[in-house]
Parts: sequence; structure tokens; C-alpha cells
Amino acid sequence: MYGKDHYIDGTFSAGSGNRTGAVFNPSTGEEIYRCNYANKATVDQTVKAAAAAGRKWARQSQARRVQVIFKMRELVLANTDAIARTIGLEHGKTIDDAKGEIGRAVEALEFATNAAQVTKGEYSCNVGGGIDTYSIRQPVGVVGCIAPFNFPAMVPLMMGSMAVAVGNAVVLKPSERVPGASALISELWQQAGLPDGVWNVVNGDAEVVDAMLEHPGIAAISFVGSTRVGEYIYQKGCAHNKRVAAYTGGKNHMVVMPDADLEAAAAAFVSAAYGSASQRCMAISLLVAVGEETASKLRDLVVPMVRKLRVGAYDDTTADFGPVVTAAAKKTVEDAIQRAVAEGAELVVDGSAAGADKPGFYVGASLVDHVTVDMQMWKEEIFGPVRGLMRVKSLDEAIEVVNAHEYGNGAVIFTRSGQAGQRFCADVEAGMLGVNVPVPVPVGHHNFGGLRRSKFGDAHMFGPDAARFYTKMKTISQRWPEPDAQEERALSFAFPSND
Repeated sequence: MYGKDHYIDGTFSAGSGNRTGAVFNPSTGEEIYRCNYANKATVDQTVKAAAAAGRKWARQSQARRVQVIFKMRELVLANTDAIARTIGLEHGKTIDDAKGEIGRAVEALEFATNAAQVTKGEYSCNVGGGIDTYSIRQPVGVVGCIAPFNFPAMVPLMMGSMAVAVGNAVVLKPSERVPGASALISELWQQAGLPDGVWNVVNGDAEVVDAMLEHPGIAAISFVGSTRVGEYIYQKGCAHNKRVAAYTGGKNHMVVMPDADLEAAAAAFVSAAYGSASQRCMAISLLVAVGEETASKLRDLVVPMVRKLRVGAYDDTTADFGPVVTAAAKKTVEDAIQRAVAEGAELVVDGSAAGADKPGFYVGASLVDHVTVDMQMWKEEIFGPVRGLMRVKSLDEAIEVVNAHEYGNGAVIFTRSGQAGQRFCADVEAGMLGVNVPVPVPVGHHNFGGLRRSKFGDAHMFGPDAARFYTKMKTISQRWPEPDAQEERALSFAFPSND
């Protein structure tokens, strides 16, 4: 079974740890296998293998590395069905949704083929005294990638493809809930011609994360997940002298102006809010209507669409979305619905009982109205299909609501007014903004990342920033005197200048 073992130095291995964890099929609630968890010794073994392989890989030509990336792209496309089935089985998302995720992973691979372009240095000729100065970028060494459960293929490849392309070795820790896709991807890297040890996978939980953060052989850590864990990883990783990029929670608002195409806005909200059972950091959490009339019209449009949404098994082609990932996640969503009602929100659509007649972690689509900023429904990121409708009086108030939240991952506005769109983008403190675009995740050659407590560290995922994160810069000053020239040998203690 894919995901049971670690992938170390080109082979699958149970490692030296003695702990395991269950991997479930959320569509049935059944345990499908137990995954071996790494211990500190297994992490150390993996890092040593990665360091040795990485030193050789870093000396390979750019052309050789890019050839492997091109081949990996072909293999991922050819194995899309197998990867999607593995994702669906362990995560619960529908096959179509899983294939969409894989498409974005391919986009990351495509951008990684530009590694040579985005890591070019600079050169200045004769800056003074016959000295030329230039800069070069080199791989940092071994990088650790800690991936979330909600994108088992996309995030590992977004993190890892550029890291590999610029000459690093990778130690990936996938979510222990969904390790299968990473194991399958490991085989594809080997088939693509990546040398053994350049790509490695260690499975496990917090014990493995701590071992990676503390290991002196890992130079950089990339993380996607919750804000609580991301902040911990950032602080501990930095304390161990690593560069860290942690991409964390989101509570994404969708502001709808009175002049917007309300039917288009309603359809965009439902699609962006409930896809993948709302288990996306860029899912729309809150529909913010400007004006009571706008809110009433949107509610009339949205409610029938939400009521029609169907939750089903990952391989059910009639399902709009699948189950949530665990029984605990299901309970969190149900508790959030009850809390919203207790705090004064109106439960307009209650989908909590959907799927109650069958095994699995099913929660249907729910919608609450009259959400306010003092409610849990506004304050907390709820990773499940319960979304909220808020009412504000003006664009100014809408921007205040968005900026009052601790997260700044994404935010969008629907409007026909260019002035409103420009104002929104200028004033909203979020890293990814959309104007009449409901899920503003940028394409692979642009940087991805939030602001405020949605990101820790200065780097971004994919885009040119990824290449910078995975490389270190050296600046070199050189002078080559004429072979027979008589060099000045007098001592000088003044600070060098170009006079």
C-alpha cells in the first residue's frame, strides 16, 4: 500500500521507529492501513543520505537537472488517474477535484523548468581598479518540506520541484493522514531519472517535525498548515538557524458591491466556498454583502444553490464534494454550526445531518446569516462546509471588517466599479486579492503567500521567490592582473574604495 513506508535514498523502508498511525478512507470511515512513523534516528539517516546525494546533484549541469523536471512533468500527467485515486481514497476529495489539484502541481513543475532563468546572477565589469564583481546563486543543501493534508500532491510538488531544480536535496514530511500520494510521487521522481537520495519522504507526526527543525543538516524549512503549528515551526526553525517559510491559516472574505452581477457573484461564492468540503486555505469563508438589499438578493440566490449541493464518496461522480478528512474534523464542523446559532446567527441551511445514514465522515453544506465580528464564525478558520453571510453598510466598512481579522491570506471583491476594485486592492491587507475572481491563487510563475498571521517569513511559495528561498547568494570580486605587470605591494590600511 502506497504510504505505508518512508522513502529513503531511493528505496521504501519501515525505518527504525516503532510507532505507527492509522490512515483512513474518509468515504467509509474505515482504516485502510497503518503508516510507519519515523523517529529521530530515521530522520538522521534520511538527512545524511540527502546531504550526500545533494552534493552530487548540486554539481550537475543546469541542463541535466531541467531534463529531469521535464520528464517528471510527463510522468505526472501520464499518472494523473492513479494519483487522483490515491488522493481521493485517503483525503476524500472527489476525483475531479483531485485532478484539478494535480493540474496545479504540473504548473509548478513547468515553472521549475525556468530555474536557470530565475537564478541568474549579476555582473559588473571594472567597478574600480580593474575589479569585476558578480553574484551567483547556489543551492542551500538539504531542505525540509512539511506538507498539509488538504493538497497531498500539489503542495509537495510546489515545494519540492523548484528545490530540486536549483540543486537541493529534499526531505518531505507529508501529512500522516494522506501519505500515499507522496509515496507514488517518489516513484515517479525515480523514473524521471532523479538520483537516489535527492528526494526522500519521512512519515510521522510532531516528533518527526521536531527532529527536522532541530537537525543541523537541514538548511531550510517550508511549511503549509495551521497558524498555530506554522508559528511554532517558524520560531523553532529560526532558533536553530534555518531559513523558514510557513504558509498558514486563512479566513477569506468575499465582498459584493450593489453594482455587481449578483447572479455571477452568488455562483462564484458557492463554488469557491464549498469545493473540497471547504478544506482549502483559499476557500471563501464569508460572503460580505454591502447593503441590506444586496444581502437579501444574494441570500435568495445562494440558498437554493447551497441546498442542492450533494456530498458523496470520492468516486461518486454525482457528488459536488466529498467527506471531511477525519471524524474529529466532522465534529468540529458540527460544533461550529451549534456555536454560531448559540451566538445569535441564523442557520439558513443546515447540512450537518447529510450522510448520517452511511458510514464515513460526511458533512453537508451549511450556511449561516447575520454573522458579526464577535462570533466564532468570523474569528476562526473552520475547515469544513459551513460558511457565513455578513452585512455591512459601505465599502469602507467592508474593508474594515477584512482588515480587522488576524489572517490575511486572500480576499476578493465583486463589482463593476473600477474605482471600488482599485480601492479594495490598495487598502486590503491580504496577500492574494481577487477582483471578480473568487479564488485568487496565482499562476505558477507568480508568488503565492498571505500577509499578517497567514504567513511567517519573508519568502513566497512558487514563483521567483521560491528559487530565491532555495538558494544562497555569493558575491565575488575578482581582479586578474596582466601576467608580467608589476603589482603595487605597499601596505594600505584604509577601507577599500573605488576612488
